[in-house]
Amino acid sequence: MKLRKHITSSLVVAGLAIGLAAAAYANRGNGALGTVYVSSQGLYYDTFVSAQQLPNRGPFQVLEDGVTEFGPGDPGYLGGRWWIDTNGDGERNEGDTFLLCPLLPPGRP
Repeated sequence: MKLRKHITSSLVVAGLAIGLAAAAYANRGNGALGTVYVSSQGLYYDTFVSAQQLPNRGPFQVLEDGVTEFGPGDPGYLGGRWWIDTNGDGERNEGDTFLLCPLLPPGRP
């Protein structure tokens, strides 16, 4: 009886996990998936653009040529808030691009 209860509980948990993953995938937007390389982890992560342009307010993480230093689980990861130095002046200003593109685990080598 205990084994049957354990198997049933495991199946319920697995079903919930699949449902949550499907809901997250369904809410990822209409764009194609992109890839970001996290140099501190040596891993690639899929991503999608959920906000095309954010205002230049709050913290942003540098994204240069699809590479960033911190990813999920790292203290410096800001949840996919990216600053791209579009005008190439090395300064974070209104001429740059600010996006929201969360990284989707798991990362891969």
